[in-house]
Amino acid sequence: MPESAAPLRLVVVGNGMVGQRLLEELVTAPARRHAITVLGEEPRPAYDRVQLSSFFSGRSAAELSLVPTDFFARHGIDAYLGESALAIDRERRIVATSAGRELAYDSLVLATGSVPFVPPIPGHDRAGCFVYRTIADLEAIRDAARTARVGAVIGGGLLGLEAAKALRDLGLATHVVEFAPRLMAVQLDDPGGRVLRARIEALGVEVHTASQTVEIGPAGDRAHRLRFADGAHLDADLIVFSAGIRPRDGLARAAGLECGERGGIAIDADCRTSDPAIYAVGECANRAGKVYGLVAPGYQMAAVVAERLCGAGTRTFESGDLSTKLKLLGVDVASLGDAHGTTPGARSCTFVDERRQTYKRIVLSGDGRRLLGGILVGEADSYGTWLQYLRSGAEVPAEPEQLVLPAAAVPAERAPSGLAALPDSAQVCSCNDVSKGAICAAVAAGATTIGALKAKTRAATSCGGCATFVGQILKAELARAGVTLDAHLCEHFAFSRQQLFQLIKVGELRSFDAVLKKHGHGLGCDVCKPAVGSILASCWNEFVLSNRHAGLQDTNDYFLANIQKDGTYSVVPRVPGGEVTPRQLIAIGEIAERHRLYTKITGG
Repeated sequence: MPESAAPLRLVVVGNGMVGQRLLEELVTAPARRHAITVLGEEPRPAYDRVQLSSFFSGRSAAELSLVPTDFFARHGIDAYLGESALAIDRERRIVATSAGRELAYDSLVLATGSVPFVPPIPGHDRAGCFVYRTIADLEAIRDAARTARVGAVIGGGLLGLEAAKALRDLGLATHVVEFAPRLMAVQLDDPGGRVLRARIEALGVEVHTASQTVEIGPAGDRAHRLRFADGAHLDADLIVFSAGIRPRDGLARAAGLECGERGGIAIDADCRTSDPAIYAVGECANRAGKVYGLVAPGYQMAAVVAERLCGAGTRTFESGDLSTKLKLLGVDVASLGDAHGTTPGARSCTFVDERRQTYKRIVLSGDGRRLLGGILVGEADSYGTWLQYLRSGAEVPAEPEQLVLPAAAVPAERAPSGLAALPDSAQVCSCNDVSKGAICAAVAAGATTIGALKAKTRAATSCGGCATFVGQILKAELARAGVTLDAHLCEHFAFSRQQLFQLIKVGELRSFDAVLKKHGHGLGCDVCKPAVGSILASCWNEFVLSNRHAGLQDTNDYFLANIQKDGTYSVVPRVPGGEVTPRQLIAIGEIAERHRLYTKITGG
């Protein structure tokens, strides 16, 4: 448009992850045509909801932020945070806000997100019951946890298990209550759910599946009693609802925009609503009857809308990728494609290792040539490879069981083809739509570390599920370029840990000084000292806190306890096989009673 023409007015309602991604797409577009105003209901700008549980393990709200301090000012964006949209006047093209403003628009984007679903259980609104959605929610949970001992999460899906991790990080005895017969019922099948449950219970989290909460009321020793339909009950001091989400479409409904039967603002392939001047993106949008609760589809919608607003591009949004790979309570879980094998004629290939508590399942087309979906629990290293077969439509190996069997069980000459077989167009990061070719080009241009690749391409900066795969591509490209890759333990030892183990064992070296003198240089560091200390303990079984070994241990190992954020320590006595004498139990109890310590017994 001519430089003298007045810019078009764009109002974006919502400054969550997807709303912020839209702004980033717009300010980097070659031909920006809009004066932008953004409304954010929360008092802080967009932050990383995917990594929200890390708030309880030390990350601050500032570290979770996705918005540089000067972003809005630098790009000439009027941002009103802590201010919500109250109504849309479509005829006048005005958005009325909670602060009394009337914001005129030529184009309007609704990125209002979703709200937590709280089942209408009697007592759900009692003091001490929370939802798990915003940093403000997390701050309230953290404050309440200071005087709590037992926490319960209602909901055993992705968000529920994230909330359970948060309560566990806060030091609470944690329970997960799920109405369905298994955890993560949408993503996992029954065998996968059983393996996940076993893994989580081994960590000390108690799981209650097929449990319908019918009432929350007062209890004796605890603040709340959850009563179940089968007559059982659970007492807790703190309750977190994480039973799913509902799209925030109230603003759109009140304005007369078309919405889906089960919620969500109806959009077409261009992400336009029933009003051509209004778009919707993210969790509030409904495309062909589906609402997407993952960030990757929201980012795809944001890219489509940015192109339309800039008057360029042919990209459309037909459907979103629901594949996901997460670490829940320290357990790798992944689900992709048609994980439940609902496609007519689909066949499955399954591997279960109950000893190692791992589960793998691939779903194949009727002719066995195409990968349709899969499930991984306990070990998800194959996720990247499976995802590429799914997205590219490439034929799987003639013996597809090779994809689920442990690497050691597959002869090298029959192993599935690796990274080299993937085309440059293969999508590696679905959240940010980064291809293998883009990563290879970035490496060739000098991005030779994971950090540099993230900054250059955005790969692995959202959910993080592709980080391992990105690292594999980086190593492969560096090796192809002739860069020698070493596996040195650190700058003081030019050996891998395995090599150093052999040198210590064969040379009968029994102290760090002896190892450093013969095979290293310098003074050692926080990487090599604990590693050598561990190797020495494995080889010679000497007391790790003797004078010549104590200085090698990290703080937790030195004090035989785990340091907490407030400087105190927690002690977890190990009872191998659960075999303990009455005298030992009494000793633990006497110590705990003397020092008024919080105690619990788990099957971990």
